[in-house]
Amino acid sequence: MGGSCRRISQFVLKVHSRCDLSCDHCYVYQHADQTWRGRPVRMPPATVRAAARRIAEHAREHELPVVHVVLHGGEPLLLGAAGLREVLAELRTAITPWTLLDLRMQTNGVLLDEELCRLLVEYNVQVGVSFDGDRAANDRHRVFAHGGSSHDHVRRALALLRQPEHRVSYAGILCTVDVRNDPDRVYEALLAESPPRVDLLLPHATWDNPPERPGPRATPYADWLERLHRRWVDDARPVSIRLFEALRPGGGGTEAFGLAPADVLVIEADGSWEQVDSLKTAYHGAAGTGFDVFGHSVDEAARHPGVAIRQDGVDGLCATCRACPVVDRCGGGLYAHRWRTGSGFDNPSVYCADLLQLIDRVDAYPEPASAAPSEWSAALPVDELLDDLATGHGSAPTLALLAATQLSITRALLVACRDMVGPTAAWELLVHLDQAAPEAVRAVLEHPFVRPWLVHRLDSSARSRVSPALDPLPALAVAAALRAGVPATVHVPVRADAITLPTLGGLLLPGLGESAEVTVRPGEFRVRGGTAERTVLLDPVEPSAGWRPTRDVPVSAGRFLVEDGDPYRDCYGQPVAPRLEAPAARALGRTLAEAWQVVHRDVPAHAAALDGGLRAVVPLAPDPARPLRSATARHAFGAVAVTTDPDPETMAELLVHEWQHAKLGAVLDLYDLVEPGQGTRIRVPWRPDPRPPEGVLQGVYAHLAVTQVWRSRAAADGGDASAHAARFLAWTRDGVDALLGSRSLTAAGERFVGQMRHALEETCVGSR
Repeated sequence: MGGSCRRISQFVLKVHSRCDLSCDHCYVYQHADQTWRGRPVRMPPATVRAAARRIAEHAREHELPVVHVVLHGGEPLLLGAAGLREVLAELRTAITPWTLLDLRMQTNGVLLDEELCRLLVEYNVQVGVSFDGDRAANDRHRVFAHGGSSHDHVRRALALLRQPEHRVSYAGILCTVDVRNDPDRVYEALLAESPPRVDLLLPHATWDNPPERPGPRATPYADWLERLHRRWVDDARPVSIRLFEALRPGGGGTEAFGLAPADVLVIEADGSWEQVDSLKTAYHGAAGTGFDVFGHSVDEAARHPGVAIRQDGVDGLCATCRACPVVDRCGGGLYAHRWRTGSGFDNPSVYCADLLQLIDRVDAYPEPASAAPSEWSAALPVDELLDDLATGHGSAPTLALLAATQLSITRALLVACRDMVGPTAAWELLVHLDQAAPEAVRAVLEHPFVRPWLVHRLDSSARSRVSPALDPLPALAVAAALRAGVPATVHVPVRADAITLPTLGGLLLPGLGESAEVTVRPGEFRVRGGTAERTVLLDPVEPSAGWRPTRDVPVSAGRFLVEDGDPYRDCYGQPVAPRLEAPAARALGRTLAEAWQVVHRDVPAHAAALDGGLRAVVPLAPDPARPLRSATARHAFGAVAVTTDPDPETMAELLVHEWQHAKLGAVLDLYDLVEPGQGTRIRVPWRPDPRPPEGVLQGVYAHLAVTQVWRSRAAADGGDASAHAARFLAWTRDGVDALLGSRSLTAAGERFVGQMRHALEETCVGSR
C-alpha cells in the first residue's frame, strides 16, 4: 500500500459517540453500520492527543496553509463545557504552531447555552446546526427517544447563535430533505433563522435501500428541490444554499457533487481512521480502514484504496457516469449513494434521475431581469432601479444593490490578481476566512481603496510606467484575519518600510526590508522582517509605536473612516492630504459629523442614501486658489474626497453632491446610459467648455441633488438659499434638456434623464 497520497486538510473527530436525540434517519445509529456499539462513549484524552499530533504532523510535513477540524458525534455538546474546552485546547496547542486551524462543530443544538456559546466564540469554532425547517418538518425525524419534539430546543439554540456576541460562531444550518414536507414552509422556516449558509442534504440511501418516493412522480426529490430553488432565485438568493450553488456551471462542487478530490478523513472515538462518515449507510464496516491514530499516520490512512479512488475525478466513476453530459456538475453524486450489493460503488447515485432532472431545471429557470452576482441583497428590474435613482436619491434596496454589485466587481478583480501569481497561502487564508468569517472579509473588500489597489496591480501599462503595485492578497488576508480574530501567519510585501492593512491602518517600521512575516493574534499582530520586529496592539487609545490606525467618525447610521493613510486613496486626480495631525483630524471629524446632521435635516432621503453606502472620506491637500474642492473616483465606490476647510453646511452640500457621482458611477458599471463611441459635445451653463454626454449626465445628476438641498433650505429660511436654489434648478433643467436633445443616450438613458426631469419638476412643486 505504498505510493504517494493526497494531502488531507479536513478531519472529522467523533468526540462523543452517543446522542441525546433519536432521529430515525440517522446514518450513525439507524443504518447498516453498527460499529458505534463497540466504541467508547466519548473520545478519551489520550486519543485526542494522538489525533492532534497526527494532524499536526501531516500539516507540518505537507506545509498545509490551513487545516479544518470538525467536532462531530453522536452529539459533541454531550462533552459539556469542561470536556469541550479540553478538546479544543489540545487541538489548538498541537496544531496551531504549524498551520492555521479552522475549528468547526456539527450539533443538533439541544444542549447549546450561553456558557457553551462563549466557549465556542473564545476558540473561534464555527457551528452548524441540524434543523429541518418548520415544526412539522423538523419533528418528522428529529425527536427525543420518548418521541418528544426538539423544535423549540433547536430554535432556542439558533437564537443564541444569532446574538451579536455569538454571531461569529454561527456557520449555518444543515437540513435533510423529506419530500413529504412542504418546501415553501421549510424554506421560510430556514430563512427565519438568518443563517449564513444552508446545506440541503438528500437523505442517505443506496440501491439496496432506496429512498422513499411517495406519490406517482419519478423524480420527487428534483420536484421538491426545484420548488425551493425557484423561491430562492425569485428572492434574489437571500442566503447561500450550497447545493444550488454547487450545481451551477463552475459552482465548485461539494462532497456530494462535482469532481473535486475527496479531502477528508474521520477519527472515531476509539482513534480508528475511517473514510467519509456517510459510508455507514452502505454496509456494516464500510467506512473502516483498519488503521488508527496510535499506529498509523495520515499519509497511511490516505493511501487506503477507498480514499485513493476518490482522488481520481471522472476516472473513478462508473461507465454510465463517465458518459453523462453533466458529470462535471453532478460528479456521480455522493459516494455512499452509489452502493449496490454485487457491484459495490461502481454505479450511478441512487438519486441519478433526480439529479439529472434538477440540473436541467436549474439551468432552465430564468434569472430575474436584474440578476447578477449572488451577493446582491436585492434585485430590481432595470427600469425600476433607474426610476428609483432618478428621484435624486434612491431607496435602501437600490443602494444595497449598487453596493453589492461593486463588491462583486472587487471580488472578480481579486480572482484576477490571484491568477497573476497562482494559488498562495494568503489566497487560501482568504478563501478560508470567506467561509469561516464572511463578514470580516466583506468589510475588508468593501473598503473603497481595495479596488483601486487591485486595478493598479492588474494594469500592465501602469506597471511599465511606475514601480509595480504590491501583491494585495497578503495584506487583505491579514486585515480580514485581524477583524475576525483568527490566528494566522502570512508573508506580506513591504514598500518603503510600510505595511498597509485596509480598514485598519498602516505600520511604518524602518528596517523591514522587502517582505515581512506577519503573525495575527486576537487584538494584535507581530511583524518580523529585515532587521526589525514589533508587536502591534490594536488599541485605538494608545496605539503601538509606528502604528497609524484609521480614524473613524460616529454618525447616526454607524461609523465611517477619515482615510488619510491608505496609499491607494490617491486616485482623485488631485493631491490628497498627508496624514493629519491629531487636532486636525478631530476637527475634521466634528465637521463631518455636524454635516451629516445637516444632511438629515435638509434632505432626509439623501441622508439615508449616504447612510447606505458612504464608508470613507479622504482629506484633499489644501490649495489656496481653490479652497472648496471635492471629488469622486470611479474605482473607489464608498468614498468621497473633500478639502478640510468647509463649514458643516457647505460640507453637507459637498457630501451630497459627490455621493451622486458615486451612485451614478456604480450604475454606469451596470448599464450603458450613453451610446458608446459618442463624439458629441454638449454646452452646459456651469462650464465654459463643451462637455461629453457622460460628463453632462454626471453634472445634472449631482445638480439635481444640490437643487433639492437648496430648495429645502429656501423653504425654511428664504434669503440667499432661494437664489442658490434657482441657480441650480436652472442649471439642472438646461442640462437635462440638452441631454434629451442630443440624441446621445441609450433607451435606458433616455428613460433615466426623462425621469430626472420629472423629479426636478416635483421638486419645484413641492417647494412652493
